[in-house]
Amino acid sequence: MADGLDSPRPSSTLRRMLVPLALAQFICSFAGSNMNVMINDISADLGTTVQGVQTAITVFLLVMAAFMIPGGKLTDRWGRKRCFVLGLVLYGIGALISAVSPNLGVLIIGNSILEGVGTALLIPPVYILTTMLFSDLTSRARAFGVITGMGGIGAAAGPLIGGVITTGIDWRAAFVFQALIIGAILVLSRGIVDPVPPDPARPFDAVGALLSAAGLVCLVMGILQADTDVVLMAILVVVGALFIMGFLLYVRARERAGKEPLLSLSLFRNRTSNLALVTQNIQWLLLMGIAFVVSAFLQVVRGYNAIETGVIFTAATAGILGASLVAERLTAKYPQRTLITAGFVTTLAGVGVLLLLVRAWTSAWAFTPGLLLIGIGLGTMLTPSVNVVQSAFAEERQGEISGLSRCVSNLGSSLGTAVAGTVLVAGLTSPDRAYALAMTVLAVLGLIGLVAALLLPGTPDRTPAPR
Repeated sequence: MADGLDSPRPSSTLRRMLVPLALAQFICSFAGSNMNVMINDISADLGTTVQGVQTAITVFLLVMAAFMIPGGKLTDRWGRKRCFVLGLVLYGIGALISAVSPNLGVLIIGNSILEGVGTALLIPPVYILTTMLFSDLTSRARAFGVITGMGGIGAAAGPLIGGVITTGIDWRAAFVFQALIIGAILVLSRGIVDPVPPDPARPFDAVGALLSAAGLVCLVMGILQADTDVVLMAILVVVGALFIMGFLLYVRARERAGKEPLLSLSLFRNRTSNLALVTQNIQWLLLMGIAFVVSAFLQVVRGYNAIETGVIFTAATAGILGASLVAERLTAKYPQRTLITAGFVTTLAGVGVLLLLVRAWTSAWAFTPGLLLIGIGLGTMLTPSVNVVQSAFAEERQGEISGLSRCVSNLGSSLGTAVAGTVLVAGLTSPDRAYALAMTVLAVLGLIGLVAALLLPGTPDRTPAPR
């Protein structure tokens, strides 16, 4: 084991290193949701549509998911801190390009591509470094509680902060805000120490990276075509499935040849990790799907402006923040399976309340109880799910599992926006019915997550999967 892990670091040093890592997760999650309240402003300014903005949001989340596994593997070759800093730089450049974009195409290049790739490089190191630096389960749970809590707050507070900036200044200023935060993180990251030196000789599976990325892109882009071109949707989904199948066959052949693949199939032999990955995927699917559906409904149907929409979302932000603040105590008191299960039950209850109250009551207050419950539910289970996955593998496998874990979470985010957004946009001619249908689809997917949580073993399996 490298120096720095054998002897305990002062707690103040660890806290200083945790600050930029948590802020990085915050800003990346913020970027995934703050555009939800800018739908009308961006559409009018750039001459596009609600579907165009939905595409930009989804592509951003999709690029993150598609390149998260390669990003995780590159941390072994380039070093965790170097990948973190490079990702921040790319993200900041993308934010500045987005701020001056004259049309949707340039916005997609800046926000969806550059910010997406930057996020894919910087997020895996956040979780790898946290796992390495905080060696015992309690301190690691506390650290993950801070990081995932900041991520959840960023996603939930994105609409409010974005709404305030958009209404008070301009939607472009929200991207300048992101660039400023990135600059602050770069300054704070100077104190981060990579506990394991990079291995430049570590092989990188470029073919596997291309196959996996192509498969994920085709699958999600196919879902986005569901309301406009069913034939194209079917073609993209089938092509995406073939790419994924080809990726798995290629990985198996590479492993049999004794070569290191992009993603070892042995990672999927850990039942505990597999189930926790399902819960992670659906948690972020619910968070981003609900954020898009409610934001679009409030702006396009109810006529609320950006800041009004953001204020309504403070209920979800408060719920996530409150649950995150007690994450450490909850983890010490209850099994992680119990917390994840309770989180899904509470979140599904919130979706049910949203469906009932919004239909019966036209006031903006109708959204508050449901969003609060959703925030509490998500805040309760985000940390345990991550901790279960990361703690299931040994230190030398953190690059792989971190990339897979973040890929699964961000794929959930992109699927949430794509699936729920497509259902909503397709039915805007009958908005109340479309809103109810989109929320019902999310609730059904949430039930799948609840089943996965119930199947988690009571005692986590921390035995590393064999190489």
